[in-house]
Amino acid sequence: METPIGTIYSTNITPDKEHGIGGYTFEEFDDAVRKGVRKDGSTLYPAMPYPSFARISEADMRAMYAYFMHGVEPVNVANKDTDIPWPLSMRWPLAFWRGIFAPTPSDFVANPQVDPVLERGRYLVEGLGHCGACHTPRSLTMQEKALSESEGDDYLAGSNAPIDGWVASSLRGENRDGLGTWSEAELAEFLKTGRNDKSVVFGGMSDVVEHSLQYLSDDDITAIARYLKSLPPRGGKQTPAPVEDSVAKDLWKGNDSKTGAALYVDNCAACHRTDGAGYKRAFPSLKGNPVVQTEDATSLIHIVLTGSTTPAVKDAVSNLTMPSFGWRLDDQQVADVVNFIRTSWGNNAPAVSASDVAKVRKETAAHDEKALGNADISKLPGAGQ
Repeated sequence: METPIGTIYSTNITPDKEHGIGGYTFEEFDDAVRKGVRKDGSTLYPAMPYPSFARISEADMRAMYAYFMHGVEPVNVANKDTDIPWPLSMRWPLAFWRGIFAPTPSDFVANPQVDPVLERGRYLVEGLGHCGACHTPRSLTMQEKALSESEGDDYLAGSNAPIDGWVASSLRGENRDGLGTWSEAELAEFLKTGRNDKSVVFGGMSDVVEHSLQYLSDDDITAIARYLKSLPPRGGKQTPAPVEDSVAKDLWKGNDSKTGAALYVDNCAACHRTDGAGYKRAFPSLKGNPVVQTEDATSLIHIVLTGSTTPAVKDAVSNLTMPSFGWRLDDQQVADVVNFIRTSWGNNAPAVSASDVAKVRKETAAHDEKALGNADISKLPGAGQ
């Protein structure tokens, strides 16, 4: 995980006694997960979402402990040290951070006056799912601005900084850059399969669907979707994107004079169509898409540069791949096509510049060479063979 202070690597949590958690008692396991305290007494980096896990019930903690100790094979693999430079790598200040910002663990208490399905969803989203760890903005001191809906409408309002090169979008009811135009059924399908009639999963959320959400029961998926759909928009209602077909008509007539239009036709229209509507459950609509309309265009730039592949899951077994365009489009061309997408078919989002693209390209190229531009094509695997 790339953080503002350096890279943190996940650790071995198999029941291996040398490098894993095989020597942990239940109490030590509970301290690590819900309090952020390791077996040796030091504090975990909050990349481990123990502020959210503090809401997990003791019964679920005991079930997880039994699973880790008896349902997982031990693997003798050493943990990798963080790439956080000194003095930021010192852990003792984290104890103060934890004392200020991490809540005391307590069992979730459902409100008997509220739909029990919605309350089940709230428990899963706030606790076990730790959705806010990515989808809630953070303060300068790196704590989430809200850990639950009761703490304000910053909760799940979208990240305010990229995480591994992606910006997590709002899960609240905004019509343009949130989930306001999605139905509960559409959201449930997206969580379970990574795709629906309006969008497909990408970035870090692909791992969430592939390794976690596809295995949830239909009841729990419905509960999560119902809870998320209950969240009002941050800062009041947004007007939905208007129906606007002038760009589609121009492209249909062969008029690609709008900046970025020719690039869109040459590189994008075959899958996303000249009307931006895409093809349901395969190539997502760009018209009214929250990722397209969010103020920070990092995710859209990233996906143009590197492409993406949707995960194959049990209820949607085919991988679908968008190719990378970083190797063939320079920074200005990427900016032009991104701006075309963000201002067509009723979309209305701020413009990006070539320098914005260059920044994203530099940050993503370190771990994904598909982001490299034409000038760096010699660095691509197999180049020159």
